[in-house]
Amino acid sequence: MIEIGPGGDRVRVAVRGDLDVDTGRELQQALRAALARSDRGVDLDLGGVGFCDCSTLNVLLALRERARHEAKTVVVRAAGPAAARLLELSGAGYLFAVGGRDAGG
Repeated sequence: MIEIGPGGDRVRVAVRGDLDVDTGRELQQALRAALARSDRGVDLDLGGVGFCDCSTLNVLLALRERARHEAKTVVVRAAGPAAARLLELSGAGYLFAVGGRDAGG
């Protein structure tokens, strides 16, 4: 399940459930829509994600790249154990300022 907050300065997106190659397209579309509705970027809540694989990481990295081209940021404000582990093992956590620190460019 993906919940997208109202548009404006930053758009909050909360994701719950399992994320894999089968759910990647839906996630990608939702995140792109959220980015388009934001002025400065997207705040992700991945605290309810029970499972995620490398396809999820690819979606997040593509979103970050798109955001950078639009002078916006993508910040992971909360990450459950599965998402935190994926970001940690891949070394990509710093790209999303896990925990709320500003990632910048």
